[in-house]
Amino acid sequence: MAKIIGVANQKGGVGKTTTAINLAASFAVLEYKTLLVDADPQANSTTGVGFDLHNVTQSLYDCMVNETPAKDVILKSDIPYLDLIPSHIDLVGAEIEMINYPNRESVLKNILAPVNSDYDFIVIDCSPSLGLITVNALAAANSVIVPVQTEFFALEGLGKLLNTIKIVQNRLNTSLEIEGILMTMYDGRLRLCNQVVSEVRKHFDELVFSTIIHRNSKISEAPSVGKPVVLYDAVSKGAMNYLNLAKEVLQKNNMTRISQEERIIQ
Repeated sequence: MAKIIGVANQKGGVGKTTTAINLAASFAVLEYKTLLVDADPQANSTTGVGFDLHNVTQSLYDCMVNETPAKDVILKSDIPYLDLIPSHIDLVGAEIEMINYPNRESVLKNILAPVNSDYDFIVIDCSPSLGLITVNALAAANSVIVPVQTEFFALEGLGKLLNTIKIVQNRLNTSLEIEGILMTMYDGRLRLCNQVVSEVRKHFDELVFSTIIHRNSKISEAPSVGKPVVLYDAVSKGAMNYLNLAKEVLQKNNMTRISQEERIIQ
């Protein structure tokens, strides 16, 4: 069964989609079968792993509104071990179309159930809102990663998101956990960044990942060529940050595999 991780923050521009793309790609590079679900109508995760939106004929919208099975929508990326359920601008209207659905908060969970056992990880890129699609993602997920930008208003809105997570935990998904708060766009030269990191660590302590995502030009450039940073520049600081994040998640969930060399030593 796959570990399902939602990447959520209703605040835009915090590195949410960047994290979803690069965490999923890092799992794939480490040879864990991974499905990236683009649940954001902006479809940046879809283009970020190399797909042209004009060539996408079916998307998550078709799964949610037209009951198209997930296996008919899944696309294989150029990265071995990484598949995608693409998004489409139509997803904007899905919330209104789903309003009278029975169990409308569990639609995504039911979509993913038949393909769950095909993957080690399913990473859901949520839209920057706390609407029905994001609630669906939280209801389907085992855990949630919250990217937080290292800037003055970092904690603004975080309380609102954590409150939504608590409501979902109480009413829809009692097993939902916070995988961790991820500090993004960090610049060690700026005193403010260091103050924000220590402030967030003081407030949330063990919930904060040890890995910090540094501000890195390669991370910014990679989407323009439709590649995750681990493929665009594997030795860049950004690629190393996201590989370290993937390894931290694996260790936290006791999913680290013993390498061939370690087996021989044993």
